[in-house]
Amino acid sequence: MNAYFNEGWLAMLILAPLVGMAIVANAQAPGKPPAAAEGAPAFTLPALPYAQDALEPHISARTLSVHHGKHHQAYVDNLNKLVAGTPMADLPLEEIIRRTAGKPDQTGLFNNAAQVWNHTFFWNSMQPNGGGAPTGKLAERINASFGGFDAFKTAFSEAAMTQFGSGWAWLVQEGDTLKIVKTSNADTPLAHGQTALLTCDVWEHAYYLDYQNRRKDFVQAFLDHLANWDFAASQLK
Repeated sequence: MNAYFNEGWLAMLILAPLVGMAIVANAQAPGKPPAAAEGAPAFTLPALPYAQDALEPHISARTLSVHHGKHHQAYVDNLNKLVAGTPMADLPLEEIIRRTAGKPDQTGLFNNAAQVWNHTFFWNSMQPNGGGAPTGKLAERINASFGGFDAFKTAFSEAAMTQFGSGWAWLVQEGDTLKIVKTSNADTPLAHGQTALLTCDVWEHAYYLDYQNRRKDFVQAFLDHLANWDFAASQLK
């Protein structure tokens, strides 16, 4: 369920538009995707990697219906409008993000492309009956970087809680070190040369129907019951 985030998994998951495997882009492998059929959108909304009610009671089917079916879909639709008839329509999503990051005249394109990518990564960062603690190499890296899993959870929660307004909390890899970063709005580790491992969406639409203003409870539920550590481990380089 590795989406188009890890180079080794990119081809497999983009080629399989199945539940848990579908990904945004018409690419068959890293690099330039094949030309879309005339009139077809360059990008499509990826299916959720689980049923809409699979994350209950921690995230409701109602929330996923609105978050995935409305918010994520809107970013895909906006992106398609912005790239239509331009060379960007033939580029992989990641390349669009890299080319537009930090360019004021490309803000709209960056925001929508990055939000398509961020949301797809968020869906894959969760799984039914998730949470708990990672094992293997990822556990070793977390222990080395944060001094233990409990210390990691505290730091990750603090990042998610102190992200002012809309944004994201991320576990990322930078070289041989793991870090916790937070990004505002559509900003993404991909734009900063970091490898994302796990993310929690702290835009209000991610949790407000279920938790209202209790972001802390949502973040706690994410870590304790939803975090997909297998996916995070698969992103390690």
